[in-house]
Amino acid sequence: MKFPPHFSEDELTRSQTATRQGIDNTPNEQEKSNLLRLAWFLESLREKLRNHYGRNLYIVVSSGFRCEELNKAIGGSKASAHMQGLAADITCPTLTPLELAKFISKNMADEGFDQVIHEFGRWVHLGLCEGLPRYELLTAVKENGKTVYKKGLI
Repeated sequence: MKFPPHFSEDELTRSQTATRQGIDNTPNEQEKSNLLRLAWFLESLREKLRNHYGRNLYIVVSSGFRCEELNKAIGGSKASAHMQGLAADITCPTLTPLELAKFISKNMADEGFDQVIHEFGRWVHLGLCEGLPRYELLTAVKENGKTVYKKGLI
């Protein structure tokens, strides 16, 4: 299977931090396979968004695959699905991140997402998994300088 028309392997592995720090962010074969699955999930999401809103909507991927070194450099979770090629941080310029997160939760369950996290009111973390999906809905906020995850999309 090849990558869908609107999401490429390059887009899902590109990182300004990796470029600046000289980190090789090349996925292995399993990670590439996961990225392909993620790309097709995003393609399906894009199509559903366009069908629902009837506009020329698009999705911007700000972070996809992160090798272990890159994930550490940006302070990512040690268990991040980004390191397996199973997560992307996304926005949709014509929707708020909360609107996008709620759309995913209501319209993409049949696709089997693991996590949808509304992060800091700025983007949506979309995570898939290899096993049974949790359909976990969270909101990340800063409290006393620490990231706190609250249940639900708020």
